[in-house]
Amino acid sequence: MTAVLRYGRLRVAGNHLLGGDGSVVQLRGMSLFWSQWQPQFFDARTLGWLRDDWCIDVVRAPLGVHRDGYLAHPRRERRKIEKVIEAAIDLGLYVIVDWHAHDPEVDGAGAFFERLARDYGGCPNLLYEIWNEPDGRYHWGRDIRPYHLRVIERIRRHDARNLIVAGTPHWCHRVDLAARNPLPGPQVVYGLHFYAASNRQPLRDLATDAQARGLALMVTEWGTCRADGGGLVDEAETRRWWAYLERHGISHLNWAVADKAEAAAALHAGAPAAGGWEAGLLTRSGRLVRSLLRSHAQRGGNTAGNAAAV
Repeated sequence: MTAVLRYGRLRVAGNHLLGGDGSVVQLRGMSLFWSQWQPQFFDARTLGWLRDDWCIDVVRAPLGVHRDGYLAHPRRERRKIEKVIEAAIDLGLYVIVDWHAHDPEVDGAGAFFERLARDYGGCPNLLYEIWNEPDGRYHWGRDIRPYHLRVIERIRRHDARNLIVAGTPHWCHRVDLAARNPLPGPQVVYGLHFYAASNRQPLRDLATDAQARGLALMVTEWGTCRADGGGLVDEAETRRWWAYLERHGISHLNWAVADKAEAAAALHAGAPAAGGWEAGLLTRSGRLVRSLLRSHAQRGGNTAGNAAAV
């Protein structure tokens, strides 16, 4: 049974994510890379392999906004996102559509997500991530919260039910600030991002504080290495983070399904979009994350894939 068939339309209750039957749900998955730079993996075959071999139940589709992305080529980039949504629907995966930007583009984001809500809002698979990572220049009360209110209003014209992920200050670290002045209305979770070699116990403490204040969190992006995508894979800290997320029931997606030459990428250069990736095509990060996902699935966790021997 696929994840969406099992859990249906997700909802928020307090600081938990629930399925349609009221059970607590924790999703685990992978994020694709910026749409303008790794489009080969915005492919149904990639998603099918990740579901069946990596045992994911959610995928993230980052719409690159700037740097020759959506603002310069709206039709080209939107079609990539639509391909992922349609593949996720066919495969029974949840899909997070991510406005992948550090700076606000409220009119562009509002128009994009309103169209997405009109076209796909009836599908329980879809989640909206409306601002990936507000950088350190933007204040929650002055900049980020008003942006979210405007974009959410446009989504809710067509889709009153699907989840919205709201980015939080300082590259989605300061979830505690959002918890002190949360957004009104239901069906909102708050983005928390971390990279294991850069963000450690102090960030977990902020997350614990936010949850204690009633905030529902979702880690829509995490990495095994430094925050710049480089350096070495920090396996010990990655495992500490994984244990923390499992203990607190926080859904999470690893960055990233890409063959870029950096530590955060799951794949070595030349890995095919069709999947079938043998161990030699996986980076150290890819091998670690795949092992964690499959180990959880083998213990009977929430997964849409099978859990054959690793």
